[in-house]
Amino acid sequence: MIFLKPSLEKPRFRKLMHGECAGAPILRTLWDRFDFSLLLTQSGIFKRSGAPAWMLCFMYVVGLISGCTAVNQISQLAGKDALLELMFKTYKLAQYTLSRFFTTPYAWRSFGKKRVRRLQRDPDTMLREGDVINLDDTHCAHPYAKKLPYLSWLFDASTKTFGWCMNVVVLQAVLRNGLEYPLFYSVWRKHEQDGVGLTKLDLARQMLLMLRESVTCRLWMAMDRWYLCKDFFVFLQAHNFDWVTKAKRNTSLYRKVTEAGRWERYVPVSPRQLIREAYKRLVAGSGLSAIAMEGIYMKLPYETHGRKGQVVTKQRLVPIAVVAAMRLREDTNAATEGAGDEDAAAYKGAYLILSNRHDAPLEALTVYGKRWRIEVFFRIAKQELGFEQCHSTSEAHQLAHLEMLFAAETLLAYALWQVNKEKTSDESCTHGEMVSGLFHTRCQVRSRNHKGSERIYIDFDTEALRFSSLISAYWPRDLGMTWWPVYSSIDSHHYRLIS
Repeated sequence: MIFLKPSLEKPRFRKLMHGECAGAPILRTLWDRFDFSLLLTQSGIFKRSGAPAWMLCFMYVVGLISGCTAVNQISQLAGKDALLELMFKTYKLAQYTLSRFFTTPYAWRSFGKKRVRRLQRDPDTMLREGDVINLDDTHCAHPYAKKLPYLSWLFDASTKTFGWCMNVVVLQAVLRNGLEYPLFYSVWRKHEQDGVGLTKLDLARQMLLMLRESVTCRLWMAMDRWYLCKDFFVFLQAHNFDWVTKAKRNTSLYRKVTEAGRWERYVPVSPRQLIREAYKRLVAGSGLSAIAMEGIYMKLPYETHGRKGQVVTKQRLVPIAVVAAMRLREDTNAATEGAGDEDAAAYKGAYLILSNRHDAPLEALTVYGKRWRIEVFFRIAKQELGFEQCHSTSEAHQLAHLEMLFAAETLLAYALWQVNKEKTSDESCTHGEMVSGLFHTRCQVRSRNHKGSERIYIDFDTEALRFSSLISAYWPRDLGMTWWPVYSSIDSHHYRLIS
């Protein structure tokens, strides 16, 4: 009897039509809504052959939302995801294609300016009088190439350590209707030994002037105490900005004193002294407590002509709004105060808020409370959009990465605003819940022929039911990536929400 040795074959895996970017079609609709493809072309960002530049940029945005940390991962995602394969059906987005494109120096600053200008033409996203502009800077860790011109050895106050990183100055818009989105960014470069170079205040001035090219209404400017500079205040008021910030320990203030039979005089007073005067009334309440103090002045510089016609800079006292506040939201998240002159003026957990709007001190306090939204944006950008995950040593790639991140957050912020604008605080969802539950969630893709036309069915998870209104409003009728969206028939594309 002959015994045959059984042979064991390798397992065969069936390729299932599954995807991880179920919200990509909605993202594409929002991309077309704000004409990002057209803005890229108008900025001179295009290729002569192969995959179009706007398609590479859109795939880069999808990769950022999906948590890809390199162009290699973005290329693999475009090749293995069933939904993205149908969207980029006629193009192959290889790694070298993405690398070569994003390492080529383009006019990304021009695209950023056009993006902001386009947002000002939309009634939902345009800035109106009374809206808030937040100004702050953050560190972007990059310990991979020490000799790059945009890297500096800086101290991180959150981790209490030094490291090689970029210092990025950012402007963010916070609208009264609840929408918030990033505006501009600038990378600060450390000065050489001769001290020649632009400061962070100079970069802020440049970005605000760019904003004034498309926005002329009166706006608020909220910033932390690092940007407390009198010359900067004069610049803001000259360009129709109202400013609000937190006082430092060494901020010079004056109180107007009127005595019977004597001239009015201005007595120097320290911020800590003002806080101590109002402290007993602050601790009497619960939650956010604030007291406006009248008759406080600050010296601001102004230019005039001297006797010989030369330009002379002098100081004059101007009234300001001073609000002693306690239990601010940012105080629960801020690091422990130090003992230097740059530290905030504080007394037992109370702080002093300054503003040029001496006629509306409580409104200035409300505006300063919105400053914390830019800190939330930094956290979202670093944890969910890979703000610090671009390890490229190309400066052009770093600038493109930041600009694509700002474009991605603009689309996500608008989608989140649409989801939450008609819901209560208990029903609303967070930025992370929207990304994980809609834009980066699994789906099943099936295609069938129906009366000679191809139908594509996309089955979402039940988690996407929370975003059914957004899906109904922005789901495209055609899945293909075309220059302009093609709406041939309403039945050309269908979707279902199933378990």
